[in-house]
Amino acid sequence: MIALAFDFGIKKIGVAVGESITKKGRPLNVLKAQNGDPNWNILNNLIQYWQPKFIIVGLPLNINGTKQNMTNKSEKFANLLKCNFNVTVQMHDERLTTVEAKSIIFKRDGFKGLKTEKIHSFAATIILESWFSQNFF
Repeated sequence: MIALAFDFGIKKIGVAVGESITKKGRPLNVLKAQNGDPNWNILNNLIQYWQPKFIIVGLPLNINGTKQNMTNKSEKFANLLKCNFNVTVQMHDERLTTVEAKSIIFKRDGFKGLKTEKIHSFAATIILESWFSQNFF
């Protein structure tokens, strides 16, 4: 079973793909967005190509679990995905995924590797693998 994950942002949206057998994901690319609005044609192409059974969208929360400004925007993005594509969309806690993504990239590639594009797609991978670990197939 294939799943796509998104690390939603106002300017960039990280994308990852994974499958339930290995419960592993891999970073794909980053979609540019304008005020959180991506190119829906590119999104459509991604979904058509991968044919995911699930789409996972990172749910940004404060460390104490309360909602923040980005929470509503991320939920709106998830709802648009659900309405525009006939795929199950689920939100998944993304607290500290950016910190973890930066750490992984830094260990592997040093300061030069800390490109925003990589961070978002690695964060999407972490979100996806966390979701896989909490769901049984």
